[in-house]
Amino acid sequence: MRIDLRSDTVTHPTPAMRRAMYEAEVGDDVYGEDPTVNRLEALAAEMVGKEAALFLSSGTQGNVCAMLTHCGRGDEIILGDQAHTFLSEAGAPAVLGGITPRPIHNQPDGTLDLAEVEAAIRPENVHFPTTRLITVENTHNQCGGMVLPLSYMSQLGALARRYGLKTHLDGARLFNAAVALGVPASAITADMDTVQFCLSKGLSAPIGSILAGPAEFIHRARRTRKILGGGTRQAGVIAAAGIVALTEMVDRLAEDHVNAKRLAEGLAQLPGVRLDPTRVQTNIVIMQLAEGLNVAETVERLREAGVLVSAFYGGRIRAVTHYGITAEDIDTALAVFQRVLEPVHA
Repeated sequence: MRIDLRSDTVTHPTPAMRRAMYEAEVGDDVYGEDPTVNRLEALAAEMVGKEAALFLSSGTQGNVCAMLTHCGRGDEIILGDQAHTFLSEAGAPAVLGGITPRPIHNQPDGTLDLAEVEAAIRPENVHFPTTRLITVENTHNQCGGMVLPLSYMSQLGALARRYGLKTHLDGARLFNAAVALGVPASAITADMDTVQFCLSKGLSAPIGSILAGPAEFIHRARRTRKILGGGTRQAGVIAAAGIVALTEMVDRLAEDHVNAKRLAEGLAQLPGVRLDPTRVQTNIVIMQLAEGLNVAETVERLREAGVLVSAFYGGRIRAVTHYGITAEDIDTALAVFQRVLEPVHA
């Protein structure tokens, strides 16, 4: 028995994806001649309400490509201090582009306080970097898969436009947010200039992400992708799985949300776990352990018992539901958690 809840990145392609990959019509994508990649990009752009889209190898590459295209050396990005783009992408905008991050405290619901964002926008001054971009994350990983409300996305976009700034959405789990809100993804992205979303998390494709935005921006981003080493040749072999992900796997995400809630409600009843199930909105469950319980030791004991979870920032444990995890798996995982925690906490 092995139940892998470390991340939704561990999903395997569906049988339909494997068939599509085997049968994919391909060409050289650097020349723009891969028909399957072209179909995927057109479909993705339509689904998020943007003029054009670009297929990339990963979410990190998509976010970095966006930031390097939006900004020049000496520019500044306003972003959350708990954002994936700030914590988990190796400082790429600064390393590769000379771009300064300006972190703002993330609220518990994943938002950035709009007054703090506005206060962080630099006035024109020779001493300061130039504020160029605001980026937010939806759903928000570090905040437990929280969904940023549509009203907030609209207000943030309006604030950026008032100051002549651009906005980028790290929508790695964008479609989880859309399913949770019961709206098309385009409703979430409407006030964002650009958006990145992953095909390889809950949507279950083996590889790939999409960057979407205005046609002129995507034209420039294609050059940035090349600089990052992201030009690929017969990429239709993997893009085919992305088409299946977008046409067959979006609505299924609701199952993951139900399983995550089931897991959270069960964990909240166990000794030694500190968790508010009402904060679980999508497929991510983050818990604290009671004082005296060691996170690393607990994660290892769970692994030995067949349940894989992640030790997370801030002394927490994260579990993520995804394709291939059933309600029965959740019940089994809860039984394992109980066996591991009760003797230690007794």
